[in-house]
Amino acid sequence: MDYGQRHGAELGAARKIAKRLGAAEHRVLRIDLTPSGSALTDQAIDVPTAGVQAGIPVTYVPARNTILLALALGWAEVLGAKHLFVGANAVDYSGYPDCRPEFLRAFEALANLATKAAVEGHRIEVRAPLLDLPKAAIVKLAVRLGVDPAETVTCYQPDADGRACGACDACRIRRSGFEAAGIPDTTRYIRIS
Repeated sequence: MDYGQRHGAELGAARKIAKRLGAAEHRVLRIDLTPSGSALTDQAIDVPTAGVQAGIPVTYVPARNTILLALALGWAEVLGAKHLFVGANAVDYSGYPDCRPEFLRAFEALANLATKAAVEGHRIEVRAPLLDLPKAAIVKLAVRLGVDPAETVTCYQPDADGRACGACDACRIRRSGFEAAGIPDTTRYIRIS
């Protein structure tokens, strides 16, 4: 999804990974969430680099996962898919309300009220396989599945070459996951804070 995020690094990474994994199709949908008051979409708001703080951070994009899941739901119904997969995590995360299990359960309930498929008896399940995993377990799972972590992007403000800033919440949480997993972090960082 190109939702107006500050950088295109994650879009490039998704395209590259989809190609390498042999995805039948890779689409990039565009929606403008820039007027959201979030540091992830508004260049006038600094991405915090002082460490992970309590509460909902300024990097929260209002209703982003709701919007993205709604778009995925529409496409899933077109395809006749029975599952929506989302990479939300509720263990080691930045406090986003739309990464919580209760949000995902509520969205699944909505999906099964709002679609022709569900009304006709073809329920749609929302699956979040990473939801309850600590970052260390996610790192281990990625490596076990043959995913090169260096190809993935979690940084809120990578540079033009896709190198992670090393200072934002996402970088700090990612690094601590590698440390806890005892696996070398192959992420390309600009600097490490």
